Amino acid sequence: MLGYTIRRVLLAVFVLWGVVTVVFIIVRLVPSDPAVLVAGIDATPEQIATIRERMGLDQPLIVQYLGYVAGAVRGDFGTSYTYGAPAMELVGQVLPNTALLAFLGCTLAVIVSFPLGLLAALRVNRFTDRVVTTASLFTQALPGFWVGVVLMLVFSQMLRLLPSAGLGSPDALILPVVTVALPFIAILTRMTRSGLLEVVGEGYIATARAKGLSERVVILTHAARNALIPVVTLVGLEFGALLGGAVITETVFSFPGVGKLLVSSILSRDYNLVQACVVIIAAAFVIVNLLVDLLYGYLDPRVRLAK
Repeated sequence: MLGYTIRRVLLAVFVLWGVVTVVFIIVRLVPSDPAVLVAGIDATPEQIATIRERMGLDQPLIVQYLGYVAGAVRGDFGTSYTYGAPAMELVGQVLPNTALLAFLGCTLAVIVSFPLGLLAALRVNRFTDRVVTTASLFTQALPGFWVGVVLMLVFSQMLRLLPSAGLGSPDALILPVVTVALPFIAILTRMTRSGLLEVVGEGYIATARAKGLSERVVILTHAARNALIPVVTLVGLEFGALLGGAVITETVFSFPGVGKLLVSSILSRDYNLVQACVVIIAAAFVIVNLLVDLLYGYLDPRVRLAK
């Protein structure tokens, strides 16, 4: 297990370094000059040159890259041009909101999808199974922005039950959480169903039944435990993606999270803030996936032995 852990950690570090490098290159491919944006359209060439020197943009590209990587290791991505505050500090202010949204969305998805997947597997090829499968396919096909807008129109504008934007009260979390959870529920339900159907034909299930165990014990204790191993991976991947920023949902509901901050920083050409947001999103995704890999290797020894 130790060797497997070391390999996964080294791979995660390599991926993060690659992300940091790609972000550095892409930002500098943009034709806009950050110094001009900071100085304003009425600035003189001398003022722009002074700002470029202060920002280090007059240095060779390799020097800028080394300084950027060193700053990224320390968590220093410079100062936001728009807000005049450290970029990392601004991301840290909204990251807990995105983490809360991701946690609640994943929790809701697990609570709803596991019983539905179990029910569909136990009633395979029957009316209940067809209803659950059809509903999950339909839900997964719905665009996230459309779901958010419809929920907002129904529950905020028509029924006046829930707030439509912001994070002023706990009620404001309901619509964004449901929006991010719906497609995840669809995927997780189908995976739970297929996983259970795959393991119920295994020999150890037949042995458990031959021992006289009740069907409930056989399914919940023996079948579900092994069927949920790939589900754990999916939950981790989805949580990492949501933690990285549910950009569409946060934008639709004006939710103060990393995704909304990233969109606003891109629109305002705030490159330091863009870099901080993207690197934090990538780091969150990589770290969560690393934890899932380690948990997967712990649950299934064949994984760590194979690698």
